[in-house]
Amino acid sequence: MKKLVILVLFLSNFSYGQQENSIRIHSHNDYLQNVPFWKAVAAGATSIEADVFFVDDKLLVAHDKSEINASRSLEEMYLNPLVKSLNETILEKQSFQLLVDIKSEAYLTLDAIVATLRKYPDLISNQNLSIVISGNRPKVEDYVNYPEFIHFDYQSLDAISDTSILNKIALVSLSFKKFSFWNGKGRLTAEDLIKVSTAIDKAHALGKPFRFWATPDSKTAWKTMENLGVDFINTDMPFNCVTYVQKLDKSVVQNSQFSEVYKPNFASDQKDNKVENVILLIGDGNGITQISATTLVNNGELSLTQLKSIGFIKTQSSDDFTTDSAAAGTALATGEKVPNRAIGVDASGTPIENLTELLSRKKFVSGIVTTDNIVGATPSSFYAHQKDRDMSEEIIEDLVNSNISIFISNGLWNSNSSNNVPNFTMHTSLENLEKSKNEKVSYLMKDNSEVASATNSALQYLKSRKKQFFLMIEGAKIDSYGHENDISGIIRESIQFDKAIAEALKFADQNPKTLVIITADHETGGLTIPQGNIKNHEVEGEFSTHDHTGVMVPIFAYGPRSNEFQGVYENNEVFAKILKVLELKN
Repeated sequence: MKKLVILVLFLSNFSYGQQENSIRIHSHNDYLQNVPFWKAVAAGATSIEADVFFVDDKLLVAHDKSEINASRSLEEMYLNPLVKSLNETILEKQSFQLLVDIKSEAYLTLDAIVATLRKYPDLISNQNLSIVISGNRPKVEDYVNYPEFIHFDYQSLDAISDTSILNKIALVSLSFKKFSFWNGKGRLTAEDLIKVSTAIDKAHALGKPFRFWATPDSKTAWKTMENLGVDFINTDMPFNCVTYVQKLDKSVVQNSQFSEVYKPNFASDQKDNKVENVILLIGDGNGITQISATTLVNNGELSLTQLKSIGFIKTQSSDDFTTDSAAAGTALATGEKVPNRAIGVDASGTPIENLTELLSRKKFVSGIVTTDNIVGATPSSFYAHQKDRDMSEEIIEDLVNSNISIFISNGLWNSNSSNNVPNFTMHTSLENLEKSKNEKVSYLMKDNSEVASATNSALQYLKSRKKQFFLMIEGAKIDSYGHENDISGIIRESIQFDKAIAEALKFADQNPKTLVIITADHETGGLTIPQGNIKNHEVEGEFSTHDHTGVMVPIFAYGPRSNEFQGVYENNEVFAKILKVLELKN
């Protein structure tokens, strides 16, 4: 009992912060909650329902006569808490509805309700509080006989011409089961959708907000009601419902930026021909759901989804079920599983030779393009050797002394760093960079929308060196937006990443000894996409975490010997597969 009192006191002091919305949450049968009233208010519900019997001159809250308990009165459970809510300023911030569902005889019970309410002048005079009578009600023509503070729940779609009666109606409510037996899974049938939509339109034609009762209680149902324009969403789970509905503005994205799909010619794809150049594209945090979401809002296809050689890689680090970008990047770059946070070193801190170092010994040139800063965990895995990914100053020294011929990034290592990196000629335009004769060049992107152009310029520069080359391209911000649970950001960054993929595929078709590999270091956010609309380029994103997950990520390949990358395998095996197709030994 003591815990309950503490909980009630806590909720009574809850700062009610929900903004006024067109969609309001109705806590149906609220008195059945383990903490009635306060739980719904704390959750952000703005309408609460109480079933009431008039028994022995008392207004008691219960659903059936068998449940009547003399201690559960309307005053104790709802009117007194409303007074306290008024004192705590809750009702000053948000309109609030108390729906009293009369279970006993209408006229006697309503007279008792009116008499009881008159004892609470602060409530009945409060402009933000609406007291609405539902259940057993007087005849419609008698509505006008009740005080100004009493309104009614109209349970019909019949038109009302009498303005005085219409003014006494607060909302229209109907049983959902009169129109559909949908269980809240999947979708309404086309026939039921018409019935339900028509009912809502008729209710709105009366100029009143609308509520269905007896609705399925699920996220799919809540979103359906929101889409259909239901004004009060009926739920027995107010916290879950409010949390879900309030996030819809952010969790549903309608795409307006598109990636023009490039259709490869497949002339060299999967052929057992010589591979001279390798382009490795890494979508940081880009799991199969991120790819699916971007595909579906991009008219159902991407340049990425044209490819035929597809596999999955397992992403676990040497010391954790869920990898970070440092360990995952190092696994791809060195062929060794290492602990989280390690950049190009093993558990003892011993450096491991990476691809760019090995390929330099074989007379290749290498480059990096990233929408992160250049000392980010993924790019630095391809040139640095440090025990911790946050050792930025040490990592930049590794870059200065690395075998990298070109880097293009969205920044350096901190806001105070100059634009000059020793040993690299910093260019102020991509056009100048790709024509440069300098042996080590760099460029800082103005924003992530440059990644496709940067990819093309990097490829042209490397080609001009007239040597075999390796280029790593990272779409880094897919991961950042995954951490923020921002589906809109994920889509935007994934569209830009696909544009970079298109540039790589075009280059491979024009230079058929080039192999393109596209993968991810890990998935971020535990993203799911339960609903959407392909025609409207719309998708809903739901997240299970703000962190990375341990799920496998896809790997795609295009060009000669691309079939070597099919199957399911560990992320560190990508390194050996690259050496195999290049016919090189470690």
